[in-house]
Amino acid sequence: MSRSDRKTTTARHPLLREAAATLALLADEEDFAAMRDYPPFTALDGHRAYLRQTEDALRALAARDGHTTVALLDPDRFHAYCAEHGIDPAKPASRARYTAELAAAGATVPYDGQPVGLLVPQLVDAAERRAGLELATMILAAAGDCPGCGEDIGRTACSRASHALLRLVGAAGPGDHHLVCSVPAGPAPLTAALHAERGERGGLRSPEAETMLFCSVLAAGIATGAPGGVVLRTSVPDGRDRVRGWALRDAWLRPLTAAEVFSAYCTDPGTGEPVAPEPGVDHLPGFDLPEPDGCCGPPAEGG
Repeated sequence: MSRSDRKTTTARHPLLREAAATLALLADEEDFAAMRDYPPFTALDGHRAYLRQTEDALRALAARDGHTTVALLDPDRFHAYCAEHGIDPAKPASRARYTAELAAAGATVPYDGQPVGLLVPQLVDAAERRAGLELATMILAAAGDCPGCGEDIGRTACSRASHALLRLVGAAGPGDHHLVCSVPAGPAPLTAALHAERGERGGLRSPEAETMLFCSVLAAGIATGAPGGVVLRTSVPDGRDRVRGWALRDAWLRPLTAAEVFSAYCTDPGTGEPVAPEPGVDHLPGFDLPEPDGCCGPPAEGG
């Protein structure tokens, strides 16, 4: 279909501009191979050809002047979904139904004309954020009630986490802030990264999805008493970066010393070997964060 044909179609059906579209994308060769037996993938000569076709399809959708998003198509989850709902994975309608549910869950990336090569890492990040949020939410839902005051631990932990984030960024001052929260949660740590900007007048800007995940992961650590922590790196124009850190203890963030921050930041997490310090970076102690009132924390062991 030519561009003029697409414009004609849109002119005949102006409501198409009101219809949002979501296209599911297979991220790599392995995922493509898992779907290779289904049309239209059978007619494509490998993953690269598939990505070229996907880019053409995205451009065609965007030409309608409607809103287009992209979701990550995970073959394992797709096949499990089809088995659960009793639908045929070979039918395009099954993939469309699965994609619609992905879009409803929010794990999508807007398509603004960027190359597919840039979309793939964005989609992987979005999927990882979604998985992290689901796990943190499950942990919070299972936390139970506080043995001291009877309050819902998960709800109170979320409130404390939001309070801690505001205190952290507020005390750090103006600049670009990069925060990382890590909490043990099974075989791999539950992690969240947040980019926040604070202006000279105190205004704070941060992506909603990153903020929600960061607070949820921190809340999961508060609710379970896990030995997690937060690292905050602040960058200012024409200045040295400042790195500070806190450890989760007794349902709150406790400041680390400068030596502890240096050790944590300059150690390879995989091997435990020391890493050369980054030039232009100061490792500073964390500052005290006023703790909210209340006794909520993880239930006592055996309680």
